[in-house]
Order: sequence, then structure tokens, then C-alpha cells
Amino acid sequence: MQRKAYVVGVAAFLAATTALAGCTGSDGGEEPADSKQGGSGSAAASAEPGRYRTLPEPCGAVERGTLDALLPGLKQVTDREQREKAYEGSPTLTYDTDRKVGCRWSAESTSATDRLWVDFDRVTSYENAVSDDTRASELYTEKEVEADLPVPAPSSPSATSTESPSGDESGASDEATEGGAAEGAEGGEGDADGDTGSPTPTDDPSGTSDGTPSPSLTPSDLQPRTLDDLGDEAFLDDALSASRQRTVTVVFRTSNVLVTIRYDEQPTSTTDVPSSEDMQDRVRELADQLDGTLNE
Repeated sequence: MQRKAYVVGVAAFLAATTALAGCTGSDGGEEPADSKQGGSGSAAASAEPGRYRTLPEPCGAVERGTLDALLPGLKQVTDREQREKAYEGSPTLTYDTDRKVGCRWSAESTSATDRLWVDFDRVTSYENAVSDDTRASELYTEKEVEADLPVPAPSSPSATSTESPSGDESGASDEATEGGAAEGAEGGEGDADGDTGSPTPTDDPSGTSDGTPSPSLTPSDLQPRTLDDLGDEAFLDDALSASRQRTVTVVFRTSNVLVTIRYDEQPTSTTDVPSSEDMQDRVRELADQLDGTLNE
């Protein structure tokens, strides 16, 4: 009986030892994943947070002198209390002033009605692998794509356009030129009579003297475009409606903050066209001021 009990005890001890060896993985020769070596058990490193944790007070972010330039009608308000209220602006409704704020101003003058909107958006990424700046850049890109900016015109003519035709082609070109000149001379008689049928020229720089669109005559520096000297990335849009209301919009990103400026002018006279150059200059000046405010 003692020998039988001893044999049973040895067998139980061997079985326990074998089970323990299997649990430690000694038979397979494999070691457990090391989190330091980038195993699946390692925690993903958090992306870099954005520079900004708060936003400026929007209605106080625009200087009074800048408001005077953008909204000439403010000075024409005779009632002092109403004038001061107009300078203060109207804050945009928001539920989290640390994430999104904005302000709106408007004023009527004898020549036009002007409106200004300024919005600040602080972007926060909720993905550990995506930084706040990266997420803000993605949102900025969406706005730029939505603006559908035109493709910049080439700065110089192509090489093929400057090459001189040779042989018969050159002669054909000369003949075409002479024929065109003759036709132009005949057409000039009709012009002298003043019967051209052309619409009255407008002050819109995006059109020709006969009112037809001609982007080639529009100065390239006034076209909707991206801006290289504002924030981390920026673009400007300029649109003229059928009612001759011009709207200039600038959107720029500085780190994890997106700033949107919208400025429009509706002339009192139906024949007037707001100056694209003047409006763009005013908005660019304001954008530079706001970018400086963020970087203080």
C-alpha cells in the first residue's frame, strides 16, 4: 500500500511539472511580446497637441481704425449710443467659447452697405495618432477645395507659342495677317458710325469692354488664390454677384486655429461696382492683424 501511494504521488508531481512548463512556453521557445519592441500590446504614443488652448474675444479682436476702413457707414451714424453699439458688433451664438467664437458688424453709408464677419475655430483632434495641427490642416483643405479656386495662369507663354513658323506655314500666316488687317479696316468703318452693338463697359475688372468675361485681362494678383505670407496656409476668394455685391473671403490656419474673414459690400447705385483691389487690401490688412494677435 505504501508503494502504490508513492507511485501515485510521483505521477501527480510529473503531471504538474509538465503543465507548468507548457504555460511558460518553454516547449515552443517563443518569448512573450515585448511592448518596448512595438508589440501589439504597446500603447500608441499621443500626437502633439496644438499651440492654442483658448481663443481671443472676437468682437474686441478688430481695431476701431480697421472697422472705420471696412465699414465707412459707422462714422455716419448720428446717434452716439447707436454708433458705439455698432462698433461693438454682435457676437455669434456659440456653446463653447474655447472652441468656436465669432462676431458680425454691419453699417450703411450713403454709397453702400458693408458687412463683416470674423470667426475663430480651435481644432482638437480626438485621435491619438492625429495631431491637432494635422486635423486643422485637413479642415482647412476642405474649405479650400470648397472654394474651388481657379488654376493660376502661367507666368510666361509656352515655348511653342514663341516659335516662328517655317516654310509655307510662315507664308500662310502672313496672308492670314494681311486678310485680318483688311477685315479690321472694313470693320473700323462700322465702329466710326458707332453701331457696334456692344453693351456699355463696366468697372468690373473681370470683364472686357464689351461685357464678356475675360480672365486674361484680370490682374493675376486679384484673382482668387492661395496666400503664401499669411499663417501656416491661407487662401483668398473674391466673388461678384449679379446684383453687383462683391464678397471677399480670407481663410487662414495658424497651428490648430482656423480664422475666417468674410467682407461684402452692396452698392446703393445699381451701376456701381465695388473695387476688388480696395476690398482685398482691407481684408488682407485685417487678416495680418488677427494673425499677429494669435501669435502674441
